[in-house]
Amino acid sequence: METQFKLPALGENVKGGKVVSVLVSVGDTIQADQPVVEVETDKALIEVPSSVAGRVKAVHIKPGDEAGVGQAILTVEAEDGAAPAKPAPGERDAKKPEAAPPKEEKPAAKAPAAPPREAPELAPAAAKTEAEPAPAPAPTPASARARIPVGPVPAAPSVRRLAREVGVDLEEVPGTGPGGRISAEDVKRFARQVRPVSGPAAQAGAQAQPLLPDFSKWGPVDIAQMDGIRQATARNVSRSWNVVPHVTQFDKADVTELEDLRKKYAPKTEAVGGRLTVTAILLKVAAAALRAFPKFNASVDAQSGEIVYKKYVHVGVAVDTERGLLVPVIRDVDKKNILQLSRELSSAARRARDRKLALDEMQGGGFTITNLGGIGGAFFTPIVNWPEVAILGVARAATEALWREGGFQPRLMLPLSLSYDHRLIDGADGARFLRWICEALEEPFLLSLEG
Repeated sequence: METQFKLPALGENVKGGKVVSVLVSVGDTIQADQPVVEVETDKALIEVPSSVAGRVKAVHIKPGDEAGVGQAILTVEAEDGAAPAKPAPGERDAKKPEAAPPKEEKPAAKAPAAPPREAPELAPAAAKTEAEPAPAPAPTPASARARIPVGPVPAAPSVRRLAREVGVDLEEVPGTGPGGRISAEDVKRFARQVRPVSGPAAQAGAQAQPLLPDFSKWGPVDIAQMDGIRQATARNVSRSWNVVPHVTQFDKADVTELEDLRKKYAPKTEAVGGRLTVTAILLKVAAAALRAFPKFNASVDAQSGEIVYKKYVHVGVAVDTERGLLVPVIRDVDKKNILQLSRELSSAARRARDRKLALDEMQGGGFTITNLGGIGGAFFTPIVNWPEVAILGVARAATEALWREGGFQPRLMLPLSLSYDHRLIDGADGARFLRWICEALEEPFLLSLEG
């Protein structure tokens, strides 16, 4: 019996990805849960295991193809005695109860309205500045949003062109015309009501950006397509910048004694497979600070006017890779010692650079640390990783002359930059939080005393 293996769900809101490599060939015998294809999404490189076992009769994709969830990947012939196919995640059971005979209904007088479509999970845009010809549909609560498969979106070519220009996905726009047809006014109303997060323009973080001029008029140019990671980064930082009113607080920590301790205990950390870096130490310090200042481990729900306080402490750490910035999340940081954190951090950074991070390893963070000290520079203004409300930036430590005990002394000073969401965190809150971190770095015993 022949069975098709289809691309299963790869993660929340992930519709598919680019095929990087096919790990099996026609004629191969595969087992259930055996990796058969590598797919790169805009978040990670994923090894996809087969849910069926048997001999490969046909391979329907090749490297470089774009594959969508539910698309046929392999045709497999089950061998005698082979285990039955396991249902792929998200795949519906083919066996459904027999439907009751349809009742006779009179033809409807009007064309049916279009099915509801999913709206982006973002706060409404700023207050409107122009009159609207019709009242805007009420936003759908986040908990009730669910995409319903529909056919081609009913819209004129001019409306489709407008949607592309302003970065709106037509599948998310409620149509007010006959049969749910979408008009130009529907697109404009939707663009004003919610900030677009999908569509070609938004894919590159260029919401409502005007078309670029033809630069080739002035000289030779090269054009390169943005890869999935870069598009995701552009989209996420644009959304964060538009949604979060940013404030950045700066301070310096005297880490002279801490650096001596770090060098002293570095060999012990390496013996357990980790590296005793400033970032590993900051993970523990930040976890204690988040317990002392729970507002920094929260999220703002602008639609409901509520604040979500997280009782767990999961911290993301930005990792520079050849493909761009990835942020693995270290979980339950407050429950682990620095040796454990250094080992987990080293492992996560290595998997990020080797393109082995799973999607769930980059989700669920409540706070983020980004360290550019290995490259150089002083202060910078990191962008909050929405829906988080704060991010800590770390630059390169430098020796400075500091006035202490009646004279100048050489001290190693670490520049820190804290960006935060001003809707929830006031300047005084930011200053206290960052000063707490500085004092914990300057007086390591304080971490044991208060953390």
